[in-house]
Amino acid sequence: MSGVETDEVLAARARAGDADAFGLLVERHITGLRRLARSVLPEPEDADDAVQDGCLAAWRNVSAYDPARPVRPWLARVVLNAARDLRRKRRVRTTEELPETATSRGPDAFDLVVTAEIRARFAAAVEALPERQRVAVTLFDLEGYAHAEIAALLGVPDGTVRSDLFHARRALRAALGPAYGPRPEGSHE
Repeated sequence: MSGVETDEVLAARARAGDADAFGLLVERHITGLRRLARSVLPEPEDADDAVQDGCLAAWRNVSAYDPARPVRPWLARVVLNAARDLRRKRRVRTTEELPETATSRGPDAFDLVVTAEIRARFAAAVEALPERQRVAVTLFDLEGYAHAEIAALLGVPDGTVRSDLFHARRALRAALGPAYGPRPEGSHE
């Protein structure tokens, strides 16, 4: 067979018990799965745990995968459920304060601080969104899912996804100002 195997071929091999094929599927989609988990769990370690838990659950239940449907949304649904489960388990989390004597090291410390502040501001703005809006923005803007795919993943109508995206973007613009970018041409938001 020449070229790269499609998701469907890998999924069929995985359903037949081929762990390597499942591993290739996960490897192919891991970046998007991590971004999705981060839309629910702001701590990177928690998001990685959710992805790992979700992928393990998907492998254990690969026989439940419907080959008539695309693989990527199925994996995303399993990881989304794992992220939500982990968030429920870790509602209360303690953090340690950095001592005032802690210093930043490195030649570009100022740039790192500015970048960290921008990321923190963006993360806070995204975290302030309702979960469904966070997930919709992540799947649509970062992962390239279609409205219908997101609607199926979230169990809501297509129009609700469009509404969630509209409201999420408006809230992000309000929270971030010009940092979130200009409105698209023809936008009436």
